[in-house]
Amino acid sequence: MDELHIGKSDGRDARDGRIGATLGRIRYKLFVMSGKGGVGKSSVAVNVAQALAQAGSRVGLLDVDLHGPSVAGMLGIRGALEAGRDAPLAPKLVGENLLVVSMQSLLDDPDQAVLWRGPMRTTAIRQFLADVDWGELDYLVIDSPPGNGDEHLTVLKTVRDALCLLVTTPQEVSLADVRKTINFLQYANANILGVVENMSGLVCPHCHKEIELFKKGGGEALARAYGLDFLGAVPLDPATVAAGDMGRPVVSLEVETPARNAFLALAAAVAAACASSLEAAASPCP
Repeated sequence: MDELHIGKSDGRDARDGRIGATLGRIRYKLFVMSGKGGVGKSSVAVNVAQALAQAGSRVGLLDVDLHGPSVAGMLGIRGALEAGRDAPLAPKLVGENLLVVSMQSLLDDPDQAVLWRGPMRTTAIRQFLADVDWGELDYLVIDSPPGNGDEHLTVLKTVRDALCLLVTTPQEVSLADVRKTINFLQYANANILGVVENMSGLVCPHCHKEIELFKKGGGEALARAYGLDFLGAVPLDPATVAAGDMGRPVVSLEVETPARNAFLALAAAVAAACASSLEAAASPCP
């Protein structure tokens, strides 16, 4: 797949100006990260974004996992985004308040591999910010790939006031990678909003007792060790899998489930942490 051409093919200065104009109309920018793959980062990003939108906020969700995008599938988004050279790209609208852009919606074949080196990934992310009609948003949630690579550096360099939400599971194999990510963010002078522990225990759907399937508490201990806010824990829940296969976030289900309740509480904690963040308070508001 060639480089995207979703907007004007003008110079870097002009694109920088459009990025600045876009970001100036967004109050809070949340960057969901984890050094470890398979921790449910996209699930956290999608459900937090949906929960914030359900609460009445205007929310954008940008999937910068260019090689393994999953946000569109988790939201049941079908069809391609229309990309014109002389007009901004229009995000997909989910419900009334959630706007979504994902590489998945730009592929002719959903199974097509994106074979891009670093510079092309950087250009695509900048285009998603410069050449997309996001409008005025309360939140822009940015879902990232695993690791600490080109995509992460591009977002942190471009979105200077991004608030990083770190996702981990309780096991040491995940915590070790997240510690590396914290070190990376400290080196990059980035703002860390807090830590989320995903896959935190399992509530048995039959007896309703809690099972510490992958242990519990590792994320909270990590946050405490680094002086970070612990924003919540989300348990394993069969409803999350079923909802994802239906193309619906678990927070949008009508029935209460352990994961749904936990994600709603997490979104409320994220909103409160954003509102009290000194970094966000110093940034321009729409």
